[in-house]
Amino acid sequence: RFPMLESYHVTYDSKVNQAENLIEVGKGPECTAVGDPRYSMCQLALKGLPAEIYETSWDLIMVDAPTGYYDEAPGRMTAIYTAGMMARNRKRAGETDVFVHDVNREVEDKFSKAFLCEGYMKKQEGRLRHFVIPTYRDGSDSESNRPFCP
Repeated sequence: RFPMLESYHVTYDSKVNQAENLIEVGKGPECTAVGDPRYSMCQLALKGLPAEIYETSWDLIMVDAPTGYYDEAPGRMTAIYTAGMMARNRKRAGETDVFVHDVNREVEDKFSKAFLCEGYMKKQEGRLRHFVIPTYRDGSDSESNRPFCP
């Protein structure tokens, strides 16, 4: 019906009931080192997407999948983390607007604050939260010294 749209099937390996452990994993140095998610050693990084997904300097990323509303469902932990990394790793100067839906749920609330960073949060309207994340690849001397969250 929409020939101008591209879509890709994504397999999520994590489940909502793993969120508590994964948020701790995400605090480790392998997860706070900014880089291309394809080559990350972080368990939260989504790998296996087409190269063009990682190589695009996204202006906007919307996280509203996978399902994530019961313990055995695939949660949004890896989608939220990877969205934040893709925004930080963008090659083109500028910022990426990242929106997370269903922030009334514990996983979306905690993971968006932890990996998209409360300091980058601009607004919340109902169950939708908006973050503006700058590129960390701006070529400045402070680039390598920039903290994961402001």
